[in-house]
Amino acid sequence: MAIKPSAIFSIFTFASLGLLTNMASAQSWEPLFNGKDLTGWHTQPGGEWKVVDGVIVGTSASSESRHGLLVSDRELTNFILRAKFRVHEGNSGLYFRAEETDTNVAVRGFQAEVDRSSAVGGLYETAMRGWVRKPDPDVIENILTHGEWVSITVTAIDDDVTVSLNGTTVTELLGDKESLKKGRIALQLHGGQNMHVEFKDIAVLKLP
Repeated sequence: MAIKPSAIFSIFTFASLGLLTNMASAQSWEPLFNGKDLTGWHTQPGGEWKVVDGVIVGTSASSESRHGLLVSDRELTNFILRAKFRVHEGNSGLYFRAEETDTNVAVRGFQAEVDRSSAVGGLYETAMRGWVRKPDPDVIENILTHGEWVSITVTAIDDDVTVSLNGTTVTELLGDKESLKKGRIALQLHGGQNMHVEFKDIAVLKLP
């Protein structure tokens, strides 16, 4: 039986990602958070970000209408990004390749969903297409417990994006021509909600 070109592409993509992961484990990751303060980051109005015991803590009240953001000073193109998050309350997100805007949501571009729902790890494109990919709820239920620390890895290479949670790939978008290909990392406090979210161990491996 002949193998479809799309299947060959998928096999090649998975093999390439596996090679990149092995390369990443053998190289030094660059920390984006120094564990002490918010050097290397700036804020967009809404809520509060602070560092407590080596953890970035974001809080906001439901009376706050803006999406409060903590935004990296650096822009990135192709990379592997890893972090850990813990959601106590509200809907957060880990933006990547994001572009800052003078709007109530402060950015446009992709975020990996960070919340306590079955959509966690999905790809939402703020101020553009909205939901682009959602994970399988059964997979999410089997790999994490909401309210506990979750490891997240985002791999962005040209037109291909994958999101992994606790070592399992949950969302994949291949050959996407419409998304932004360069931008900033940002952590989100969703407006209009009581928010309490934590992030730590944020690091990046830049790729060609």
